[in-house]
Amino acid sequence: MNFEGLDPGLAEYAPTMHSALDPVLDAHLNPSLLQNVELDPEGVALEALPVQESVHIMEGVYSELHSVVAEVGVPVTVSHFDLHEEMLWVGSHGGHATSFFGPALERYSSFQVNGSDDIRQIQSLESGILFLTKNNLKYMARGGLIIFDYLLDESEDMHSLLLTDSSTLLVGGLQNHILEIDLTTVQETQKYAVEIPGVTIMRQTNRFFFCGHTSGKVCLRDLRSFKVEHEFDAFSGSLSDFDVHGNLLAACGFSSRLTGLACDRFLKVYDLRMMRAITPLQVHVDPAFLRFIPTYTSRLAIISQSGQCQFCEPTGLANPADIFHVNPVGPLLMTFDVSASKQALAFGDSEGCVHLWTDSPEPSFNPYSRETEFALPCLVDSLPPLDWSQDLLPLSLIPVPLTTDALLSDWPAANSAPAPRRAPPVDAEILRTMKKVGFIGYAPNPRTRLRNQIPYRLKELDNEFDSFSQVTESPIGREEEPHLHMVSKKYRKVTIKYSKLGLEDFDFKHYNKTLFAGLEPHIPNAYCNCMIQVLYFLEPVRCLIQNHLCQKEFCLACELGFLFHMLDLSRGDPCQGSNFLRAFRTIPEASALGLILADSDEASGKGNLARLIQRWNRFILTQLHQDMQELEVPQAYRGAGGSSFCSSGDSVIGQLFSCEMENCSLCRCGSETVRTSSTLLFTLSYPEDKTGKNYDFAHVLKRSICLEQNTQAWCDNCEKYQPTIQTRNIRHLPDILVINCEVNSSKEADFWRIQAEVAFKMAVKKYGGEISKNKEFALTDRKELRSSESLLLCPSIEELKNVWLPFSIRMKITKNKGLDVCNWTHGDDVQWGPARAEEERGVCVYDLMATVVHILDSRTGGSLVAHIKVGETYHQRKEGVTHQQWYLFNDFLIEPIDKHEAVQFDMNWKVPAILYYVKRNLNSRYNLNIKNPIEASVLLAEASLARKQRKTHTTFIPLMLSEMPQIGDLVGLDAEFVTLNEEEAELRSDGTKSTIKPSQMSVARITCVRGQGPNEGIPFIDDYISTQEQVVDYLTQYSGIKPGDLDAKISSKHLTTLKSTYLKLRFLIDIGVKFVGHGLQKDFRVINLMVPKDQVLDTVYLFHMPRKRMISLRFLAWYFLDLKIQGETHDSIEDARTALQLYRKYLELSKNGTEPESFHKVLKALYEKGRKMDWKVPEPESQTSPKNAAVFSSVLAL
Repeated sequence: MNFEGLDPGLAEYAPTMHSALDPVLDAHLNPSLLQNVELDPEGVALEALPVQESVHIMEGVYSELHSVVAEVGVPVTVSHFDLHEEMLWVGSHGGHATSFFGPALERYSSFQVNGSDDIRQIQSLESGILFLTKNNLKYMARGGLIIFDYLLDESEDMHSLLLTDSSTLLVGGLQNHILEIDLTTVQETQKYAVEIPGVTIMRQTNRFFFCGHTSGKVCLRDLRSFKVEHEFDAFSGSLSDFDVHGNLLAACGFSSRLTGLACDRFLKVYDLRMMRAITPLQVHVDPAFLRFIPTYTSRLAIISQSGQCQFCEPTGLANPADIFHVNPVGPLLMTFDVSASKQALAFGDSEGCVHLWTDSPEPSFNPYSRETEFALPCLVDSLPPLDWSQDLLPLSLIPVPLTTDALLSDWPAANSAPAPRRAPPVDAEILRTMKKVGFIGYAPNPRTRLRNQIPYRLKELDNEFDSFSQVTESPIGREEEPHLHMVSKKYRKVTIKYSKLGLEDFDFKHYNKTLFAGLEPHIPNAYCNCMIQVLYFLEPVRCLIQNHLCQKEFCLACELGFLFHMLDLSRGDPCQGSNFLRAFRTIPEASALGLILADSDEASGKGNLARLIQRWNRFILTQLHQDMQELEVPQAYRGAGGSSFCSSGDSVIGQLFSCEMENCSLCRCGSETVRTSSTLLFTLSYPEDKTGKNYDFAHVLKRSICLEQNTQAWCDNCEKYQPTIQTRNIRHLPDILVINCEVNSSKEADFWRIQAEVAFKMAVKKYGGEISKNKEFALTDRKELRSSESLLLCPSIEELKNVWLPFSIRMKITKNKGLDVCNWTHGDDVQWGPARAEEERGVCVYDLMATVVHILDSRTGGSLVAHIKVGETYHQRKEGVTHQQWYLFNDFLIEPIDKHEAVQFDMNWKVPAILYYVKRNLNSRYNLNIKNPIEASVLLAEASLARKQRKTHTTFIPLMLSEMPQIGDLVGLDAEFVTLNEEEAELRSDGTKSTIKPSQMSVARITCVRGQGPNEGIPFIDDYISTQEQVVDYLTQYSGIKPGDLDAKISSKHLTTLKSTYLKLRFLIDIGVKFVGHGLQKDFRVINLMVPKDQVLDTVYLFHMPRKRMISLRFLAWYFLDLKIQGETHDSIEDARTALQLYRKYLELSKNGTEPESFHKVLKALYEKGRKMDWKVPEPESQTSPKNAAVFSSVLAL
């Protein structure tokens, strides 16, 4: 509400305005409003009660239901219906907020928001309420606790706020800008320029932001760029209020007259389709407020400050009969609001009274309000009724008084004797791993018991858990477990052997001779590597994930897209998902589900990996589905663009995996409840059968999808929990069918084993003697004879063993909404034709694409591997050939396998965990084009996360638009790191050190300097990376990073998130720049970037001779450039500049690479000098740089 043009006396409310209330009340004030109200000496109400007398409300017609006093004599400046609960909020001129519950307006809470300024706008959120005052934005809980208090500049004069999405807020007022505030970080993210005198009213639709100015204009601004698209000059004087509904905009205000401003009785109405004014609407009251109330029609409610209210159609004529009077206690109405349900209107007047008008006796403020939390009531000294017929009713409901007399239930001492329970024996695993220090023993927790619970068992019970997987780690008795030697070498857990050079001399090519990229396993929680590979080789998922980019710092969809990009670029070199797993560790749901393993548990294999990866599978699909529901504007990662929202069905993950289910609950009373839900995967449910009956996989899958079970559930008809029959039916089939096998005990393992044996006997019976004949053929002979129809249909005995899983299944939803599932073999394709399933309406054929299995090996703690059917598009990109092939993915070990190996499960050591079936011709259903969402705006200036950072501390100059790098441009790069986890090593018997696990590093500072142009050598990126993980060593001597530099609260550096800086480097890589630096291989590895080799110019290798040591940057700078660098500590700007100068020197000495022989002599002299100096740079008073020495000049002459 804009107060310009009103009575100037309302600007300040002097205490004399309230003096009349103490001892005599205003004549208009209803005495019943102040019944039992105690007034303090200043006349301020300490408690306000609603009207006691009943009011008759006529249905469909607004009438006054209740009136209450918020604060006597203090004007109500703003009112707001809570959007989440049945509450009405009001703010006063004195900065006090009060809330009323329900249509009876019972006081819920009351607290002071600001001590001096009035409350100008209120906005309700899910977890609290936003209050806007002149230069302060405060977020408080509904009970009054402060969540955050954001102070604006003292010169600000804010009047309105607008919530654009769940975490972004626009704040405007009488100044030449509008602020955008991120509610998650409570920081200003953008400042938009507007015309003076500013914006006092803001509205939003799905097309525009609408900004109302005090000059009488209404501007329509773009949702993304906030640029002015259209402008309506509504009134010549000032704007009072406006509202938008559908394609109409209605405004009221003041016009300039000879005597000043006068309230205009013509409402200006604009058609937003043609962007022009239509016939003004003449009303019979002086409009000060207006709102659309779209119930049956698009009615307008026009309110005057004297209390008159008129309803009319925006495109019709106003009828004087539609006017009613509010009867304010004070002379003026100060505020007006409409509930979300349109059933209630709220008015606040200048004497502190609130009036509620409704169109029904029992209105609701919101269509779906949540339950309001009240303070705990006082305990009443009365006993609850106890129903003895209820078996589960706790007897503790009846309190027992404290007494010294004997109770009836007490046994006499003569009839009882103490019998303490015998302590259970200590776990053998604890005794085996215990280390004694003095008389105290220490051992890691084997996690074989529930936390803080010790069951007392006098005799051993049968083990109900997976006895086949819980193999003892003791060396005793290994000879009695022959399955330990069944594990094929390629399925065993692979480890990296570290040397002095780290990973540089480890031969990954020995484990992977393909061009596909493996994943390194040494990172915490890397057990999910196999599932990352499965998602990557789903072509629609790979493309759609890489097209995703949002502003969330820890977004799994974004990080997975970055990892997929690295896998695309790799030519057989392994990648690591460190950034993805770093974001994964920050998600609370992952920790709550137990998906984050401790290092000790992961190394020893104590966790049940099969259950773990199945939970991870459900979690990642759900998380990606949620992350991709909100699609960010791809133009700029930190730009001014807003965000667009889509429904759950529009999520690309939902389109691929989601399956709509119909859940029916039938009570024994006959009441039936039907609900619909969506699921992203299914869990196999096995039949209770110990007879060894044959079950097709299709039968078990149908039983698991269309699940029927008996359980206790709430019945609305019976009003209690009753035994119900719950059934589940599928409505439509997903494009990708994901199945969790749930083989978590010996019972499920025995079921798979029995079904595989039954299937083998049936196959032998089906093919007869042809199998033994095929068994004689060698593998090469079988490949040559594959074209033979008999051999095609008759596999060998080895291919039929341990197989129950079909390669294809056929699914169809029948006319009566049932599900038909059957196994689909290659013979069916031959008989019916490969396109028959697509021709028949409603029939889908799914092909097995991946299986994730749990390898049981107590020597290594077990591992997870994946069999993946790699499609034609991947082979086309990597190898230039078009075919399909099954591969085994075991971390960085990748090996082609026969397709039957993917479905053979020897339950002694190879247990199925997850299955992925893909609908045929899936790729043709989706757009598989990848559009790089990272654009040049990521290199422009951005705000620092550090609160104390000032411009005087800026160490870099961001790129201008005219300086944007082009393909082939040089960029000097250097990075500094900190240590998160120390290196784990052991000493061998010969005294040498063996690295078990390398130290875990995290990037702390990244610097990029210009490599050409007039500003060559000037940094354009110098970002300190904020980290939420604990740093064990800042390596200050080598990195220059000090404690506090990475803390946003106390740092004075330019602090950013890792994702923000990562996007900058990714843009530089994608644009084709060449990076110049020293030791860039390690830098890119820790940053987790894959850079093509032709874009890296590393001075370590430029000044290196084969089979010789690597030379430090400090020695090279002293030798070639006469520079003394890295004196006390390292500085990344200095190192990046030095690397650039060394590259220029290399081009000079090698004549741009045309004279390698002369440069070889220079390197030879360099190594001779280094050996003489012991590779140490002399102190300033000792020998000077060889740049001026005769030997160096003679070398240059060569």
